[in-house]
Amino acid sequence: MKSKLTQFFSVFMGSVFLLSACSSGAISNPETAVTLPSPIVTVDSAPDARAAMTLFLEAYKVENYATMYGILSELSQDAISQEDFTTRYKETLNAISLTEIETEILSSLMNPYAAQVAFRVIYKTVLAGDITRDMVANLTLEGDQWHVQWDEGLIMPELIGGNKLVMDYRSPSRGEIYDRNGEPVVAHTDAVALGVIPGQINQETAWQLHNQLSNVTELTPEGVAALYENAGADWYVSVGETTADEAQRLLSANLGGLYITPYSARYYFNGGVAPQTIGYLLSISPEELEDYLRRGYGGDEKIGDAGLEKWGEEYLTGTHGGSLYVVNPEGAIITRLAQSDPGPSSSLHLTIDRELQVHAQNALRGFRGAAVVLERDTGRVLAMVSSPGFDPNLFEPTNANNDGLTALLSNTDQPLVNRATQGQYPLGSVFKVITFSAALSSGLYTADTTYACGYDFVELPDRTLHDWTWEHCQTEIQTSFATDPENALTLNTCPTKPSGDLTLSESLMRSCNPYYWHIGLDLYSSERTQDIANMARAFGLGQATGLGQVAESEGLIEDPTDAIQAVNQAIGQGTVLVTPLQVATFMAALGNGGTLYRPQVIESIQSLEGDATAVFKPEARSTLPLSPEYLQILQDAMISVIKDSRGTANGRLRGYVIPTAAKTGTAESGDGLPHAWFAGYTMAEENTGLPDIAIAVVLENAGEGSDFAAPAFRRIAESYYYGRPQSTYWFETEIGVRYTPTPFGWFPSPTPDKK
Repeated sequence: MKSKLTQFFSVFMGSVFLLSACSSGAISNPETAVTLPSPIVTVDSAPDARAAMTLFLEAYKVENYATMYGILSELSQDAISQEDFTTRYKETLNAISLTEIETEILSSLMNPYAAQVAFRVIYKTVLAGDITRDMVANLTLEGDQWHVQWDEGLIMPELIGGNKLVMDYRSPSRGEIYDRNGEPVVAHTDAVALGVIPGQINQETAWQLHNQLSNVTELTPEGVAALYENAGADWYVSVGETTADEAQRLLSANLGGLYITPYSARYYFNGGVAPQTIGYLLSISPEELEDYLRRGYGGDEKIGDAGLEKWGEEYLTGTHGGSLYVVNPEGAIITRLAQSDPGPSSSLHLTIDRELQVHAQNALRGFRGAAVVLERDTGRVLAMVSSPGFDPNLFEPTNANNDGLTALLSNTDQPLVNRATQGQYPLGSVFKVITFSAALSSGLYTADTTYACGYDFVELPDRTLHDWTWEHCQTEIQTSFATDPENALTLNTCPTKPSGDLTLSESLMRSCNPYYWHIGLDLYSSERTQDIANMARAFGLGQATGLGQVAESEGLIEDPTDAIQAVNQAIGQGTVLVTPLQVATFMAALGNGGTLYRPQVIESIQSLEGDATAVFKPEARSTLPLSPEYLQILQDAMISVIKDSRGTANGRLRGYVIPTAAKTGTAESGDGLPHAWFAGYTMAEENTGLPDIAIAVVLENAGEGSDFAAPAFRRIAESYYYGRPQSTYWFETEIGVRYTPTPFGWFPSPTPDKK
């Protein structure tokens, strides 16, 4: 059988011979001459087949299969549908892990009705290197346009006859994640799902079971008991996960009712250390499959879907390898086209301190909110808490406890959201350190400028605003009326009095709202309308901190457009929105002399051999626009918030001896109780040898900052300096055993609270 190229030349040369004979007079007798029909087109007048093939290849380079299919001949389109045509190409390009296509027209031959175009395709791939193929396309003239006569050999010659390409994937083990001390945070290991069957628990030794499970999970003994309190006798109640070694120790204690299920997978220690920051793994979704096939994945791997697991995917997954085979329609291997070896993965080493992180998470158990702990003089993130947290081990299908995933995903408290970096809150009175700075920098105020701080602020023409002391009085009056109506308090007899005459420095210590409303209105009326907003931006608000590896929100700082907005902004209300990470960052700057650092959560990326392939260093972003004199005035005022007997945090932090400068905040949320804030930095390095830290705590709808956020701040600071918390909350009977708030007091309520 003649080849297509031979057939083409036969037709082509025959046409040329016939045309030449006519023109040379070979049929010379006009009476006997045969009149030939005029051709529709001639070689000179036909469109260039190269142009059609160029269009086809240009569409191929961007995988525009609709355009490619439109250039096919009628016979080719009858032979394959556009859907199957597209699928055939995609299957091949996915199999070779394509990244880019390069094409080149090499030559062409034409006659009036047929053409051949030789072309080259270079497939650039992740796993198979560059695959170069020279091919020839036949084209036919239909109407006045050239169309490609398509077969599978135009993808690659090896595919003629229904052959396919198959990649045998080889992937390295996923890299691990460690804390700043080399302690594992995430690692592949033999794990165990822990559960209890209530009917099999020996009630005489149940306390031992509760204590043992408490030791290997984040639950308190009371919390373990509460899990199965209402469960049926034969129910399996999930408790958590632990390592196989720990499970073996539990089994050796012969604890009745304990049920364990081994599995081997990527294990998240402590039920999730900073889970919103670390992230978790998921299977590749159908929507993402093609993208990952093109990146050299086989499609059955698990990938980072959030946090550092997602950011570090390139490092943690290593280099994929594979062997590319041609197989016939029956699945038999014909030949191997290419091969590449996998490369080892890398591990992430964090700035986070695992032990401190766990203590900080425990400090916020039972609250919605966030806490951030930074190394004050470098910006390194030592702990980043978003509460409620979650157990990333639930995303592992082989974990017998993963039925808890449904409840996790439907939790209205949104535990998957990283409140530390993405939560946007009004800052309340913590913002006063910014207004304080703007007042000093304006030249209109000094540290000794006085103001009469009463119950009310009456400088606005159309409304009266009340100080927090007035609001306290109203609560005390209501409480006294509820308990003793005949002797109920009045405003005159209320024990909480206005703060009286205060200097600017004292105003921060007392958190006097009228003073700061006055500053906001004064600056606005003095045509310094942007002073406070600009100072807030200089403190890093209204913009991302540059953390980079973890998603974060920018918050909101707007220039006030009227007096009401100006006074609201002055106390961190109105349109002011901040993230806890932003607050911790500027608190660190206030303590370190004014340097605003970019927060850092990755210390290094290390190879399998332990060599650092990338090291991250502290990076200064900017400097606070405060003179040393003004900065010192502000620092002294923040110290008095705790040390002065009238300071807003003094009462709740009695006995707290770590030198600290801070500010309380109670931010109206617009829904329920206010958000509780407490933020500041320590000054203990000289005495302890440990680097100083900055901490920001926000507890959603908890109440006043001094009552709730300040004790949480204290517990975190104690955990950092002493290795564990040293004090119970005022609303606890012991650490982890809490009370539930009610309108007129606090009464105990058992909960499966974690430690």
